[in-house]
Amino acid sequence: MARIAGVNLPVNKRIVIALTYLYGVGKQNAAVILKAAGVNENIRTKDLSEADVNKIREIVEKKYVTEGELRRQIMANVRRLKEIGSYRGSRHAKGLPVRGQRTKTNSRTVRGNKRMTAGSGRKAAGQKT
Repeated sequence: MARIAGVNLPVNKRIVIALTYLYGVGKQNAAVILKAAGVNENIRTKDLSEADVNKIREIVEKKYVTEGELRRQIMANVRRLKEIGSYRGSRHAKGLPVRGQRTKTNSRTVRGNKRMTAGSGRKAAGQKT
């Protein structure tokens, strides 16, 4: 079992996909890492030699910010935006879309609302509260 940056990589997946289980490493970065390490992208994680795993681990630790450190950086950036009182910081604080998306419709994922049909907000005449 390959363990890189504190994460156990899935055994039966191709290594290029398995590396994306690391926070901060996508498909593009995974391909670059494997090319630098001289490892074939199509090899399964279970078929890697210990030397290959060590090469990959070394590259990831030296050149990339991943997992906890990256999460801390992102949290610090958001905290800084909130502290300086920027518009983006206030959007983060309110839990609304930050990058200019509309909110009249299509912001359910950020706001976390249940699916509701849009209406006037008034109850029907005969209905009780």
